[in-house]
Amino acid sequence: MAYLIAVTLLWAFSFSLIGEYLAGQVDPWFAVLMRIALATLVFLPVMRLRQVNSKTAVKLMLIGAIQLGLMYGFYYQSFLFLSVPEVLLFTVMTPIYITLINDFAELRFHANFLLVAAIATAGAVAIRYNGIDSNFVLGFAMVQCANLCFAAGQVGYKRLMVQHNVDQKTVFGWFFIGALIVACVCYGIFGNPAKMPTTDLQWGILIYLGIIASGLGFFGWNKGATLVNVGALAVMNNLLIPAGILVNLLIWNHNADILRLALGGGIILVALWLNKQWQVRG
Repeated sequence: MAYLIAVTLLWAFSFSLIGEYLAGQVDPWFAVLMRIALATLVFLPVMRLRQVNSKTAVKLMLIGAIQLGLMYGFYYQSFLFLSVPEVLLFTVMTPIYITLINDFAELRFHANFLLVAAIATAGAVAIRYNGIDSNFVLGFAMVQCANLCFAAGQVGYKRLMVQHNVDQKTVFGWFFIGALIVACVCYGIFGNPAKMPTTDLQWGILIYLGIIASGLGFFGWNKGATLVNVGALAVMNNLLIPAGILVNLLIWNHNADILRLALGGGIILVALWLNKQWQVRG
């Protein structure tokens, strides 16, 4: 649990750094590519190629491609349509996805989760009840795609590491290599070279996000995921939300509509409470 708590505190600032200094100013595909490339460089020196066989290495690459490569693609794009607090609130669905994906892997299913998802979606609508437009809907959909990728990666990594007793830091480079392949392809197709970072602050933020938030952060988070059960992992995913919103409101976004955020957040919390009750009873 200590790993997850430490990374939660670390990531609480990342949302606002992206939303305030990078979104709309720096090409999101370049930002994703640089973050993952720097994170890969952190782990290349400690990789031990013989620690895992080629099949396991490919699985790690696939997990990284989904949890980090695809997730970042959707995640960065969502900041073009939503505010930082909205992006954070809409990540509240991740614990539900974690449970659903884990149930699917274990050939179980709880239909009640569909109702929970619908209630949580209603909470998202309440936040922007007088401002629903195509951009908002698109942004919300992108966050949910990012949530699914992040959830799938966590469950996949946890299940894979249960099967292999290895020093995780010596094989984690495969995770970032998989993500880097996705990032390179996406930047090659969608990237805009005209929107490169233009200030030392933007470059500094990207370097920090790549080496610290992505490199050390994802390793710490995924290692922590292997040390707790799925229920605890789902709960820890939600601690990112209040931490990130608190940082954003206190430092950057003093004029946010607190009442509307509280209303929508309250509805989403009801969904989470129902989810927890059904988990206990199930």
